[in-house]
Amino acid sequence: MFKRLPLAVAALAFVPALAFAHGPSRQKVIETIEINAPAEKVWARVGNFNDMSWHPAVAKTDAKGGNEVGATRALTLKGDKKGPIEEELLKYDAAGFTYAYKISQVDVKVLPVNNYSSHITVTPEDGGKSKVEWWGAFYRGFPNNDPPPELNDEAAFAAVTAVYKTGLDGLKKAVEGGK
Repeated sequence: MFKRLPLAVAALAFVPALAFAHGPSRQKVIETIEINAPAEKVWARVGNFNDMSWHPAVAKTDAKGGNEVGATRALTLKGDKKGPIEEELLKYDAAGFTYAYKISQVDVKVLPVNNYSSHITVTPEDGGKSKVEWWGAFYRGFPNNDPPPELNDEAAFAAVTAVYKTGLDGLKKAVEGGK
């Protein structure tokens, strides 16, 4: 029994190191905006998975499959980070004004995330207004320990937050401005 004691003590020495040797944590971003329009009008603009022209950063959407689960779209972005970002529709509920999708392929230089999924929901509010909620969950762009700054948790969180805020502001302008 005493012959195994040094081995057991040596094994215990590695337990604290294992506690700190974990990979990335799943991040979550939730953004909302109030739009001065009925939910039906807002949904008519945002609810078509094939058309993301309401987002100011999107130059072009190439889509297949309509609003059926399994439909796909490839987003080409404006500016120096053109994409494409390839996405797949996971759930679609027109009556509930909501859909869910995931990114199936993206270059982390375009959006520094992995294993990204998201939901967009439009909720009717009093006075003919609507609330739009856009939330997503994802891992940072670098899946291992010690990520470079451009692929760490903070970079992923900031990038997705910017996408959502810019998109929701664009949607508000598109709906309220009548575009």
